[in-house]
Amino acid sequence: MKHFLAYPLAGLAVTGLACTSLPAMAQAMTTVSPNAIQPETTLTISAEAEVTASPDVAYLTGGVVSEASTAQEALRQNSVDMAGVYKALEGAGLAKKNIQTSDFSLQPVYNYPENEPAVLTGYRVSNQVMVKVEDLDNVGSIIDTMVELGGNTFNGVSFDIQDSSELQNEARRKAMQEAVARAELYAEASGYQVARIVTISETGGYRPQPVGRMVMAEASMAKSAPTQISGGELTVSAGVSVVFELTQ
Repeated sequence: MKHFLAYPLAGLAVTGLACTSLPAMAQAMTTVSPNAIQPETTLTISAEAEVTASPDVAYLTGGVVSEASTAQEALRQNSVDMAGVYKALEGAGLAKKNIQTSDFSLQPVYNYPENEPAVLTGYRVSNQVMVKVEDLDNVGSIIDTMVELGGNTFNGVSFDIQDSSELQNEARRKAMQEAVARAELYAEASGYQVARIVTISETGGYRPQPVGRMVMAEASMAKSAPTQISGGELTVSAGVSVVFELTQ
C-alpha cells in the first residue's frame, strides 16, 4: 500500500510545480522589450567598378595547313613550311618557352559528288602554334615574317595584362566606395543613418581579352604595307554585394 500511495503524491507534486511556474513565465514574457525581437533594418547594395589599362602581352595563333595526295607528302610539305615559321619566331628573339603547339592534325580530304559515294582526294595536315609576344610593337612584323617564311594560317591575336592584381584591387576599392556612397544616399533619403556593415561578398570580376585588329597585306605589298596590330585597352572589373545596418 505504501508503494501505491507514493506515485500519486509524486504526480501531484510535479503538477503543482508546473502550475506555479506558469505565472512566472507569463510575467517574464510580458516584460520582454519589443526592440529585442524587432529585426534590424538592413539595406543591400550591389556595385561594380571598372579600371582600364593598356595590355602588355599579346598571344597570336598561326601556322601551316598543307594538302597533298598522300599523307606522307602532306606531312613533308607541312614540316618544311613549319621550319620556316619556327625560323621566323627564332629570328624575332622569342624564347622557346613562349612558343607552344596549340593544334596538330592529319585528316583525309573527301570529295562528295551528288548521289555518289565520297571520294578520297588527299590529306590535310594542320600545325598551329600559340606564341606569346611581350613586345607589342613587334607583333605585326612577326606575323609578316611567319607568312614570308611559310605560314599560311592565322586564327587571331588576343591581348592580356600579365600581372593585373593591382588593377583588380583598384577596381575592388572603387566598387566598395560606390556601395558605401549609395548606402549613405538611400539612408539619408529614408531618414536613417548607416550604422555598420553586416556582410561583404565579392560578386565576381572579369578581364576580357579582345581580339586585336589584324590587317594582312598582300604578299607583293608585305614590305611596303606591313600587318598592323592594335592592342587598344583592356577592362578589369570587380563587383561587391554589401549589407548595411541602418539606424535612426
